Amino acid sequence: MASASNMDEGVKVDGATVLARALKAQGVEYMFGIVGIPVIEVGMAAQAAGIKYIGMRNEQAASYGASIIGYMTGKPAVCLVVSGPGLVHALAGLSNAKENCWPVIVIGGSSEQDQEAMGSFQELPQVEAARPYCKFSARPNSIERIPFYVEKAYRQSIYGRPGACYLDIAGNMVNATVNEKDVWSSIICPPPPKSFADPESVKVAADLLYYAEKPLVIVGKGAAYAHAEAAVQELVIGAQLPFLPTPMGKGVIPDDHDLCVAPARSKALQEADVILLLGARLNWMLHFGMPPRFNPKVKIIQVDICHEEMNNNIKAAAMLVGSLDTVLNQLNEEINRRPGKFAFSKAAPWWKTLKGKIQQNQQSVQKMMSDKSVPLNFYSAYEDIQKLLPKDCIIVSEGSSTMDISRTMIPNSLPRHRLDAGTYGTMGVGLGFAVAAAVWCRDHAPEKRVVCIQGDSAFGFSGMEIETLCRYKLPVIIIIMNNNGIGFGMDDDSWQSLSESTDLTLTSPPTSLMATAHYERMMAAFGGNGYFARTTEEITKCVSAAMSKQQVSIVNVMINPMSMKKPQDFFWLTKSKI
Repeated sequence: MASASNMDEGVKVDGATVLARALKAQGVEYMFGIVGIPVIEVGMAAQAAGIKYIGMRNEQAASYGASIIGYMTGKPAVCLVVSGPGLVHALAGLSNAKENCWPVIVIGGSSEQDQEAMGSFQELPQVEAARPYCKFSARPNSIERIPFYVEKAYRQSIYGRPGACYLDIAGNMVNATVNEKDVWSSIICPPPPKSFADPESVKVAADLLYYAEKPLVIVGKGAAYAHAEAAVQELVIGAQLPFLPTPMGKGVIPDDHDLCVAPARSKALQEADVILLLGARLNWMLHFGMPPRFNPKVKIIQVDICHEEMNNNIKAAAMLVGSLDTVLNQLNEEINRRPGKFAFSKAAPWWKTLKGKIQQNQQSVQKMMSDKSVPLNFYSAYEDIQKLLPKDCIIVSEGSSTMDISRTMIPNSLPRHRLDAGTYGTMGVGLGFAVAAAVWCRDHAPEKRVVCIQGDSAFGFSGMEIETLCRYKLPVIIIIMNNNGIGFGMDDDSWQSLSESTDLTLTSPPTSLMATAHYERMMAAFGGNGYFARTTEEITKCVSAAMSKQQVSIVNVMINPMSMKKPQDFFWLTKSKI
């Protein structure tokens, strides 16, 4: 269908402007990318349309940044890349968004239409290359129809199970012009419709919870994405049910709530007789719902937006398909109609068992925290860091022990305030996430700080994004937990002895990085602040100094290369023995 007939038939508009206006009309607020032939004009047109453009240093980081906006807001941001290698790099963010179920739209420039199959510049079958990693992948067949494809990509990214979409823009479409009156006038995509679960299934779920002797609620990042914290808290706190947050489900209910059983994770999973899954999937992160990690007789209630997720890897006792906040409201209403008390209470033996396990693990952690010997272990370093961080700051965390231990040591009080490797276990997301979170905070919550806690290996994936942070004056604090390696490394003396070898490619362990690398000195190149800490006293001094300034800072904290996470109950990244 054509646009309004009263438009001047003589007015011409180019493809870049048509694309930018269509994105803006759908509500796109941010565009991350790296421009070059043939998409430079698209970036300019986006700015002219009022879309904020954030120029990154690597397409991977750009795609990660755009995707985390989708998680935080429920609306897709755009990642703009050049043809061929540019899209290949961005496939990292597409696949990560797909696995995490986050809305994002990647737009790639591509070869000109009349040069297809001729060996044109950076020619690649981009629509097909992107298709396995997204919900919708297409190439508009004309400038006039670009808004049609934009609306469809936007809608596909947020409806049903959210995810990634790709649009391919032929190079010759960017600057070519058409009559403005002929441009497709597409509808503005409304918010996703709310869907209710089957009322009979809701009653079954309520019965299961009501009579459970060992209930457990698992709060997934789907609950955070759905902004369902009020309904989750009404259920969990109202019924006094033990809950276990997944890594990015942290903060839906504050971690410090006395119903949180994260420190007794293994015990809770192994013994629960009824488990309510709220926006969490029974994949590798939850050991597929199978023994021995789960009670073989456990009855599982699944709440998910996606029909196909039901009975995945297990046979569910109740299936509640629908919008999570809506379904929880149904469940809360059903429970509130019931007289009397739940079978489970805090006087139950199982609750005492969980509390005993929590105290046991906390004592073990306390022992590691009290060890202040240099080089520091992760726990002693985190003890001082967490005391200095505001409760409402957004935590970006990635790295092996760095990320896993931070989930224990750095609590979250608010939803969507922990951004980490997620379902795909992707390393390299940290600085892309941090840039995006800081841009969003500047526009919507300027009082919040963004703190990016990374291992030294994780920092290396996108370290040059510190220039992006400084260029846009985004006051992110980067804390590098530096153990000289990937997972673990070598101490200074061992590295020095090894470095005298004639061929380090044959003698340096694959996990090792340079010992005591001074990453903080990179900040001098861009006008930020760099700090180096070996002791807990130095950590307090350095983090306090970074927090006091509205500038980009790196705090490089040296960690014992052999400091590892304790094999404890709240370690997520363990394989199921099935």
